[in-house]
Amino acid sequence: MAAHANSANEPENEREYVVVRVLNAPARLVFEAWSKPEHIKRWFGPAGYPVTMAEIDFRVGGKWRFAMTGPDGVQNTPFGGEYLEIAPDCKITFSNSFEAPGAPQMIMTVTLVEDGGTTTMTWRTLFESIEMCKSYLGMGMAEGAGSALDQLADVLKVDLP
Repeated sequence: MAAHANSANEPENEREYVVVRVLNAPARLVFEAWSKPEHIKRWFGPAGYPVTMAEIDFRVGGKWRFAMTGPDGVQNTPFGGEYLEIAPDCKITFSNSFEAPGAPQMIMTVTLVEDGGTTTMTWRTLFESIEMCKSYLGMGMAEGAGSALDQLADVLKVDLP
C-alpha cells in the first residue's frame, strides 16, 4: 500500500469502513461470486452502474481491473489492484485504486464464515487516510456497497452457474 503522509499517525479504525451481510448461500458460492469476471458483472457496483469490463487473474500476486458504465452510457475510469491473500471459501484481500496518476489506494478484505448454509460476509475497506475514508463515504460508497450486496444476494438466490 502506498504510504500516506498521515496514515502512520491515524488510527486504523478511523480509516476503515466495514460492511457485514448475511447471505443465504454457502461460502463456496459467495467466494466464487468474487473470483470470476462473469459473476462480478452480475452484481458488483451500485444498481444502474453495471461492471462492463472485468479482468481477473485470481491468484496471489494476480491483477484485477474493472470499469463501470453509468446510466449515461459512458464508461467510468477503470479501477483495479492486486490480490494479496486468497484462502478458498474463507478470505480474499486485495488492493484497489483508480487508474489515475497518484490515485490513493485502499486495501479490501472479504471474509466468509459459513454456518448452516448461510454465510456471514464481512467486507473491510482500509483507506490510506481518514480524509480518504470520509471522501469516499461522502461520495456514496456506503450506499453503493449496499446496492451491490443487494444484487449479490439476488444473484445467489438463483444460484451461480
